[in-house]
Amino acid sequence: MAVIRSSAALGSMSFKPLIVICGTTGVGKSKLGIELALALSSKSARHHHPYHGARIINADSMQVYVGMDVITNKVPTEERCGVEHLLMDYKKPGEQLTGPEWIRDAMQVIDETHARNEVPIVVGGTSYWIQHLIFPERMASLDKSSAEASSTPVSPSPSEAYTNALASLPPELLALFNDLPGIAPIADTNPRLAMDLHRLLGMIDPLVAQRWHWRDSRRVLTNLRIIQENRRLASEIIREQSHTASKPRYRTLCFWLYAKPDALKPRLDDRVDQMITQGLLNEILTLKAIAAAGSSSSPDGAPPTESRPRMDYTLGIYQAIGYKEFHDYLSAAEPSETAFREAVEQMKLGTRRYAKRQVSWLRNKLLPAVNAANAAARAENNSPVVPTYLLDATELGDAWKTNVLDVADDITKAFLEGEALPDPLALSKTASKMLTVPDRPTDPIAVLSAHQRTVCDVCTIDPVQPVMVDASKWEMHVRSRGHRRLTSKRTKGPHVAPEQSVEDGSSSESPGDQSDIEIPWQ
Repeated sequence: MAVIRSSAALGSMSFKPLIVICGTTGVGKSKLGIELALALSSKSARHHHPYHGARIINADSMQVYVGMDVITNKVPTEERCGVEHLLMDYKKPGEQLTGPEWIRDAMQVIDETHARNEVPIVVGGTSYWIQHLIFPERMASLDKSSAEASSTPVSPSPSEAYTNALASLPPELLALFNDLPGIAPIADTNPRLAMDLHRLLGMIDPLVAQRWHWRDSRRVLTNLRIIQENRRLASEIIREQSHTASKPRYRTLCFWLYAKPDALKPRLDDRVDQMITQGLLNEILTLKAIAAAGSSSSPDGAPPTESRPRMDYTLGIYQAIGYKEFHDYLSAAEPSETAFREAVEQMKLGTRRYAKRQVSWLRNKLLPAVNAANAAARAENNSPVVPTYLLDATELGDAWKTNVLDVADDITKAFLEGEALPDPLALSKTASKMLTVPDRPTDPIAVLSAHQRTVCDVCTIDPVQPVMVDASKWEMHVRSRGHRRLTSKRTKGPHVAPEQSVEDGSSSESPGDQSDIEIPWQ
């Protein structure tokens, strides 16, 4: 079997270790994390490294919220076997935790864990967060760093492009830029403001604006805030990042826990049924009640403050699969059995689709970033800096110990002790197949340029709400049934207002549902 050297053996890297366990929902990530942590904490095990324990750091965007254990699939406390779980249950429903905020919190607890001579094990399915934890300088944050924070903050000098862009704005858009809304508008209920924000971004920074659909009002607003705070165009910052090779923050060992779809699908369906038995509907009713009472962020109706921010009940845990699917059933005056069965099937379908998107992200985004970093390390006569292994969890029972736990335990020990590591492609046929991916651009400006959006005049009914399509998916769009139907109607006679094409590229967020492309500040 081919081997690769662990970078710890070279003595050329000062990075402290980080273990990451990622993969789809329902595949056993938490189980493996606990088992590895227990193995590292075992007093009977022989270790030749300085670490004598481990802590698990949650990287699931839904499990950060207090309570709601069923809908977010948290491991029950009694099944955690005494292993400490961090960044779990530390946000309230209605609050939103952004990627940069989670990364800041994760880095803090990773440093604390290293200071205790313990190994941090990051476990979760929000691969976007994990990727940007491993690889820095690819996600902008609105939060000032401690080095930047001071009692007398100094505004950065504006760039020439920034100054020229603001000078060209019409008065109404300049006023909007100087007084951006605190919360992104919902496109369905306030399309005018959502479109105005997109038009504003388009006039200031067209390259970035064309990346986002006007319905992606949160991302549009975030980019405007980045520009406002830095007094530079977002595209200027991205170009700077493109000149910097992406290197990992830590000496990282990554495990991708994978199960073949035919085996995973029935597990996911069974888990939905178990969640309903365990009290899923009661949790959804609780969430509905919190949202209904959440018109203000305090019981006495006092306005939001810096220490008590406004809650947003369209984001956060309210994106968890199950909440939307059971909303109509639980809102009906007389819920029917038919509506219940339909909600169950929609939740199962949503869960399966989410798992598919998670695999897509890992193969199309995380693996290319890992491969690019490892290739750069090899070019410098170094070892791969992020050894990444696929563990085949298709079979359970005794096969779990053989194919997953034992393999992960052996690799972890070798990684921490600086020994030679096995070739990731040689672990199994499934590993060889799934880890072999085509080269994809990881340079931020190249990615940005490759995924510009364009307006489809055929499918646009209301100019205030244009249909926008990712340029990389244009050919697929024009072949779609909706686009062809509208084209046919327009060529046959007078235009009759048809239904809006579903191929409009608008985003619908669900837990961990990231954009189909990796660029900063999503």
